[in-house]
Amino acid sequence: MTKNTEKSQSSLLLVFIASLVVIADQLTKWLVVSHFMLYESRVIISGFFNLTYLRNTGAAFSLLADANPAWRSYFFIGVAIGALVFVGFAFREYRRRGLLFVFAFAFVAGGAVGNLIDRVHAGSVVDFLDFYVSSYHWPAFNVADSAIVVGVGFFMLASLLEKDGNG
Repeated sequence: MTKNTEKSQSSLLLVFIASLVVIADQLTKWLVVSHFMLYESRVIISGFFNLTYLRNTGAAFSLLADANPAWRSYFFIGVAIGALVFVGFAFREYRRRGLLFVFAFAFVAGGAVGNLIDRVHAGSVVDFLDFYVSSYHWPAFNVADSAIVVGVGFFMLASLLEKDGNG
C-alpha cells in the first residue's frame, strides 16, 4: 500500500468515526429535547444515574456560565474551531503512528463538532447524562463530552503503548 493510500484511508476513517460521533451526539440530544421538559429528570438506575435535560451555557462544569453571553458565545465557538484546527494539524503528524491515534483524533473532533453545533444553533449545549452516588453529584454531560474524554484517553493509551514499544 502506498503512503498516499494509507493517508487517504486514515483520513476517511477519521471522518467516518467523527461523523458517527456527531450523529450519535445530535440524535441523543434531539431525543432528550423532544421527550423531556427543561430540567426534567428520569431515574434510570436509582441512586446512580438519571437522564436530566439541562442546558449548559458554560464549558465543562459550567465554567464561564455567568460570563457576558455575547463574549461567551464567541469565545467557545473560537475555542472549538481552534481545537478542530489543532486536531487537523496533529492528525497529519500522528496518523502514521497507529490506528489508535486515528481513533483518538476522530473522537475528539466528533465531540468538538457535536458541541459546536449546539453552541452555534442555541448558544448552549444540551447535557443529559447525570451520574451521582448519594449526595456526590457529577456535573451532567453528553455524548460529545464523553467522546472527547474517550479520545483523550485513546491518545494517552496510544502514547504509552508507543513509548513502551520504542523504549
